[in-house]
Amino acid sequence: MLVRHIINIVSVIAGVLLISAVSFNKLPWWSLLVLVFLWLLVTAYGVANIRSGYFLKSLNSNPDAEGKKIAITFDDGPDQNTLEILKVLDKYDVKGTFFCIGKQVEKHPEILNRIIEAKHIIGNHTFSHDKLIDLYGTDRFTEEIKDADEIIEKISGKRPLLFRPPYGITNPKIARAVKKTGHAVIGWNKRSFDTTIPSEKVILRRVTKNLKSGDVILLHDTKSITVTVLEQLLLFLQRNNFTTVTIDELFSIQAYV
Repeated sequence: MLVRHIINIVSVIAGVLLISAVSFNKLPWWSLLVLVFLWLLVTAYGVANIRSGYFLKSLNSNPDAEGKKIAITFDDGPDQNTLEILKVLDKYDVKGTFFCIGKQVEKHPEILNRIIEAKHIIGNHTFSHDKLIDLYGTDRFTEEIKDADEIIEKISGKRPLLFRPPYGITNPKIARAVKKTGHAVIGWNKRSFDTTIPSEKVILRRVTKNLKSGDVILLHDTKSITVTVLEQLLLFLQRNNFTTVTIDELFSIQAYV
């Protein structure tokens, strides 16, 4: 966030200097367009990359984690496919963190409770996960977080403190909403792209390449391909002496109110 303020201040100063230079015919007018383009480019990177910390602080990995600990997270459930994910996790006695969508919780309350009964951790992933949710105003986005919290608590008795923005998108409105709700924002540093990549080998290679202690892996429990990838991943972790922990354990934070 400090970086964003510095960039904005530098951009304003540079803009004033450029306007002066253009006024005295020292520089061509299009030099202003170059500055605007560069500012937009940096801002777009900040919006799309949760790890940049451009708009808000997020927990993406913990390089100080003792031992070879990593966290596996799942987005967009609960879903019927989540049951298969739970079977694989149970087979290897591994705990994961599930960032759940409120409307999916309404559809599959029994699966939400299965996740919790198996001692996995539940996080908030907004109520609707609408395709245009990153365009919502602060108040509307705040309601998305609160509504998801309420339905999760109503069904499970647990009110999550962990939140992951849909698509990993961040902006000033989302930052203000999260500040109001008091959630810890959880990102990742190992993105699988299991929702778009059709190859199990490619997905597995993406999440295991240069894997190190403290890493956070992003998967989706809504995809059947993820079930197979998950088992291969857990075998890889076993062979390489990694320990899988939940997000709250990895970062030593509270998962629920």
